[in-house]
Amino acid sequence: MLAVADSSAGGIGVPTGGAGQAPGAYSGFSITMGRFGPGPVPVTSTSAARVAQAGQVAALLDDLGLRHVAVAGHSSGGYVATALAEQHRDLVGSLALISSGPSPDALLRQPFILRVLLAPPLGPLLWSRRSDAMIRKGISATAVRPVDLPDDVVADVRGITYRSMRTVLRQNTAYIAERSVPERLAALGLPVQVIFGAADPRWEPSSAHRYDAVPGARVELLPGVGHLPMLEAPETVSELLLSFTATGPSTTRDP
Repeated sequence: MLAVADSSAGGIGVPTGGAGQAPGAYSGFSITMGRFGPGPVPVTSTSAARVAQAGQVAALLDDLGLRHVAVAGHSSGGYVATALAEQHRDLVGSLALISSGPSPDALLRQPFILRVLLAPPLGPLLWSRRSDAMIRKGISATAVRPVDLPDDVVADVRGITYRSMRTVLRQNTAYIAERSVPERLAALGLPVQVIFGAADPRWEPSSAHRYDAVPGARVELLPGVGHLPMLEAPETVSELLLSFTATGPSTTRDP
């Protein structure tokens, strides 16, 4: 499985597993769009930015000679994964989205600390002065259960500039406003799994059922879980992903 981590959360990883493995035993690899890709953040605020990132992932898969890969994405990583499937259908065998809001109208009023950090007038002033404790508090505000944030996640978030974060949020909105994620997926004919926390404070949890419009999609709402199911309910998420990938097409490698 290829996991595309949510860059706006510093690359909190999605477990990558192979069929038949026990939860916690993973094979595959993960991509953090590394502060939004190996280069600078595209200044465009249009949905083309997600397509450009998908192109970077496609180039990596091409270099590795992989086809029909099981791809999972968390939050905005789900938009990159979706764009990858749209633009490079032959590379993607199945798609799992975790906490990826379907359209802009499903976005909730964000937790207070995020509103302060991400909006003028205080945001630009506070962003560069964030302590590790403030970063942990900001990420944890999107969870319901206690989470243990790895130090490298905190370090990744510290490296994201205020301008980059604001730009990527505008790009995400542009991508899902242009066309909703369920609408995009319905046209692809891929096996799709959607995992949402039933207490997600960022996206209206019931909006997960908009993915029911995707033929054959599996939609799972996890009770008492927020925006970070991989950290709040890791065993459940692992079991769901392993079950899903076990029934999908097998990844192939070019000779």
